[in-house]
Amino acid sequence: MERKIEHVKQRASVRDIAAETGVSIATVSRVLNDHASVAPRTRDLVLQAVERRRQETPAKVRTVYVRCPYVLTDYFGLIVSSIAETLKLRGLRMLLDAGESGQHSAALRGLTDQADVDGAILILPPEEGGELVALSRAGYPFVVVDPRVLPLPDIASVSAAHFAGARAVADHLIELGHRDIAVIAGPEEWLAGDARLAGHRASLAQAGVLLTPDRLRHVEPTVAHGARAAVELLALEPKPSAIVCFNDKVAVGTLQAARERGLRVPEDLSVAGFDDIDLAEATNPRLTTVRQPLQEMGSIAVTQLMRVLDGHRPEALHIELATTLVVRDSTARLEQR
Repeated sequence: MERKIEHVKQRASVRDIAAETGVSIATVSRVLNDHASVAPRTRDLVLQAVERRRQETPAKVRTVYVRCPYVLTDYFGLIVSSIAETLKLRGLRMLLDAGESGQHSAALRGLTDQADVDGAILILPPEEGGELVALSRAGYPFVVVDPRVLPLPDIASVSAAHFAGARAVADHLIELGHRDIAVIAGPEEWLAGDARLAGHRASLAQAGVLLTPDRLRHVEPTVAHGARAAVELLALEPKPSAIVCFNDKVAVGTLQAARERGLRVPEDLSVAGFDDIDLAEATNPRLTTVRQPLQEMGSIAVTQLMRVLDGHRPEALHIELATTLVVRDSTARLEQR
């Protein structure tokens, strides 16, 4: 009864209810205050009118804060677009905070004070794990997409199967006869970088190959950094027969470095990437890579967050979505070189 009285006070006046039901204002007040001196049929009539008005009142549109402190390239852009489309389909509003300047802001600390925001989706958040834990312990609902650090207790996250994807591409190169495989890995502090490097190492170890320090570089995931790392690796003697890269942009830089040295890909050097962004099919040769389900990551993050907003636990705290090896033209059998 208290909830019904609250709804009437906030959304419909006693006068409105009286006009709709044809009873007096005093009778409506007695019903709402649960007085006994009201005929049962009249009480039901008033309460039914209250319920109709409650159901007809538009529900508050939930707003989700989406933080992507990076340039919305084809990688991050695909995730954000998927989140935006899924939120729209579910009738939720998106408040987007994007751009590299956000990496140095204290955006998370003020979230709990924003009454007009109901929850958040954080894409590759640069914050330390402790800050995310503090936000979770404050009871704030959020989901992490592609976490930078190890999955944290009681924090829902969605990512790709980095280890399995990296192992698949290394297995592919080994099946082609390559054993001298260099790796241009991602930043050492990234969870995805650690997982992909571990996948490469596992594949090489199974083939009886040790990844030596001179065959390994850690770089920021850009074309320019990939090119510089590839120049160093291709100057080694003997030079590696294949280079597997942290992502497609690093692989594009590797293709550039190989071309500048007069090397043919894949005849003289096999190159593989990760992500399968549009760029992978625009290179010459087209890039062998690992496809991440970027759109699915975005849509599942929305689904997970909605469960939390509705008062339920996520279906699973840490969801890893399967990756797919995509073989194109940048890798070939070693004997063809």
